[in-house]
Amino acid sequence: MHRAARPRQAATLVVYREGKAGTEILMGRRAGRHRFMPDFYVFPGGRLDPADYRTKPLTPLRPEVHEQLSRSGGARQAQALAIAAVRETYEETGLALGEPDAGAEGRLRPSLAPLDYILRAITPPTSPIRFHARFFAVEARHVGGSLKGNGELLDLDWRPIDECLRLPVADVTEFLLRRLQERKGERPEGVPLFSFRGGKARVRVPT
Repeated sequence: MHRAARPRQAATLVVYREGKAGTEILMGRRAGRHRFMPDFYVFPGGRLDPADYRTKPLTPLRPEVHEQLSRSGGARQAQALAIAAVRETYEETGLALGEPDAGAEGRLRPSLAPLDYILRAITPPTSPIRFHARFFAVEARHVGGSLKGNGELLDLDWRPIDECLRLPVADVTEFLLRRLQERKGERPEGVPLFSFRGGKARVRVPT
C-alpha cells in the first residue's frame, strides 16, 4: 500500500504589476533537472528554512494577514513562512522586499507589511515530493533591485496573465492565475485551500 509522503512547509510569492496589456506576473521555468515539476512555469518560492524562524523582519505582517496564516500552523510559523517567500524570491530573482542585512552578507531583512496571503495548497498524496505551500502576493512597486536569476528559474520574465495561462503550468498555478485575473485589483475574500481527494483537485473557500 502506498504511504503518502509528508508535505514539507513551503512558501511562494506572486509579484505583480500593471502593464499595457493588464496585470503582469513574474514567472520562470523550472529546469528539467528538477525532480519536482521539471520544465513547468512557476512563481518564485521554496521550502521553509530553519533560519527563517530566526530572521528579524524590518516590518511585521499586517495583523489580519498574520491571523489568517496562524490558523494553519501557529503564529511563529506564520511569520517564518512569509520570510521564506521573500527570501526565496530574493535568491531566485534578485528582487528585494526589504533591505540587505548588514550583519549577514547576501541575506535580506524582509519587509512583510506589503504582503497579502492569497492561497494555501497541498500537493497530491500520490506525489513522491509533497509541499504544504502558502502563496503570498505583492505589488512590484514594493520591491527593489534588478531582475537577475540565479539559475533556479529559467526564462524569468514579466508576462500578462493571458500569456502565463498558455505556458506549461500546474493546475494550482492555473487556478491562482485565473483568480488573480478575476479579482480586478481587489483583494479576494477568504483564503482558499487547494488540495486533492480521490485523485481530483478540490477547492475550499472559507466563509
